[in-house]
Amino acid sequence: MQKISLLLIMAFTAITALKAQTKPGPAEKKLTDSICNCVNQVNVSSIKTTEAANAAIMDCFTKYTSILMEIAEERKIEFTNDDAMSQIGTDIGKNLLKQNCSNFIKLSVISNKQDESASNNTSGSTTGTFKRMENKGFNYIVLLDADSKERTFLWLRQFAGSENLSNRPASYAGKKVKINWKEIEVYLPQAKGYYKVKEITAVDIL
Repeated sequence: MQKISLLLIMAFTAITALKAQTKPGPAEKKLTDSICNCVNQVNVSSIKTTEAANAAIMDCFTKYTSILMEIAEERKIEFTNDDAMSQIGTDIGKNLLKQNCSNFIKLSVISNKQDESASNNTSGSTTGTFKRMENKGFNYIVLLDADSKERTFLWLRQFAGSENLSNRPASYAGKKVKINWKEIEVYLPQAKGYYKVKEITAVDIL
C-alpha cells in the first residue's frame, strides 16, 4: 500500500510538472500580446493575397526579435536551432488563436486560402552585373542590367544559391549573374503599404 501511494504521488508530480511546462512563460506571454497588438493595427481589408497576409504577420514577428531571444533563453534552446525556433513560432500562433486575437485569425484565414490571383503571378529571370546588397528591413540584391539601369530583387527566403551568397557575398561583386524571380505582393514597412516586388528564387554566377 505504501508503494502504491508513493507511485501515485510520483505520477501526480510528473503530470503537474508537464502541465507547468506547457504554460507559456513570461517572455512567451509578452511576445504573444505584442504580436496581437501589432496585427490588430493592420488594415485587414486592404489585404487580398496569401503573400500579403503572411508578410503582415511576419512583419509583426520581426519587430520583436529581442523577445523571441528571451523565449529561447526561457526554453534553454540555441537561437540557431531552426527546429526549436520554428516550434516557438508554432506555439505563438496557437497562443494567438487561444486568446482569440481578432486580426491574427482573419490574416490566418486569408493566408490559408488559395490565392485567387495566383494565375496572374508572373515569374522570369534577369541577367546583369552584381552591384551590391542592401538592407531595408529585408535584404535586397541590386543588379546593373544591359542598359546600365539598377534592378532590385527581394531576398525573402532560402533559394538555390543563397547559401553561397550568404557565406561569400563579396565574391559576387562585379560578376555577371542570373537571378530567377517571381512577382509577389508584400507589405513594406518603410513605405507603409503593399507593393509588388520580385522575390529571388535562384541566383547563378555566369
